[in-house]
Amino acid sequence: MTNRVPQESNEDELYQLSKEQLVEIIKKLQNEITRLKESLNLDSKTSSKPPSSDILKKSEKKKPEPETEGTKTKRKPGGQPGHEGKTRKGFGRFDRIEILRPEACPNCGGTHLAGINVEVQQVAQLVANPIEIVEYHRHHCQCTHCGTSCSATWSDEMIPGQDLGVRLQALLGWLGNYAHMPYAKMRELLFELGGIDIGEGTLVATNQRVAQAIEPPVKALGTWVQNEQPNVHVDETPWSVKGVKEWLWVIANSNFCLFHAADTRSRAELEHLLGTEYGCGQK
Repeated sequence: MTNRVPQESNEDELYQLSKEQLVEIIKKLQNEITRLKESLNLDSKTSSKPPSSDILKKSEKKKPEPETEGTKTKRKPGGQPGHEGKTRKGFGRFDRIEILRPEACPNCGGTHLAGINVEVQQVAQLVANPIEIVEYHRHHCQCTHCGTSCSATWSDEMIPGQDLGVRLQALLGWLGNYAHMPYAKMRELLFELGGIDIGEGTLVATNQRVAQAIEPPVKALGTWVQNEQPNVHVDETPWSVKGVKEWLWVIANSNFCLFHAADTRSRAELEHLLGTEYGCGQK
């Protein structure tokens, strides 16, 4: 007869077991109880369990925090009492004024209304079509006096041969490199804001053009840091690029922040950024 725990409460079967078999079953039960108790204390921080399993241990009711003398109350999210908001005094400009005036008296229906007071409130609105499609007609002409041919210059708001304006390209560069928005979501955003369908290939090319356009000023900033800035903060952090571990360096102070992608975190990279004798001779 095997040492197993009967699936049902069968006293006759238990009485037929020997003393050694009963002891063996009790040991297995004790080990199983110990294992279950330990599993109750495991979570995603103390084991390989996923974080989603932690929610099963959390109570639906928040436990009241013990009130002790001198304990500070937890701050609520948002502006704190006494904090002066940044937009309470307006935005510093407005694009248009909309006059809201009653047309008739709600009591008698009279239309001769004398002004008493005017309330003013600035509100930032999302307009219906924030992306404007402009079709430029560039005229080529010939002087009737001397016969010289001439043409108008293109607008500074656009780049000849490109479908996206300068400001829109700058916004896409900000969304992709600072806000880390993928190209697929950029396409959705452009369609929602202006009803235009831009291919991901165009967005990739736009990002490359923006990167090329800002490369000279970024290099100039790096040279200025080496020669003109006596005090800077330098740090680096691991940065995964297509599954390969690289390093992102940052050089900053209160007025600027310069990033640099590198293969290593070695001293050679630091000397490349700041020079071998940084600060020497600077006032």
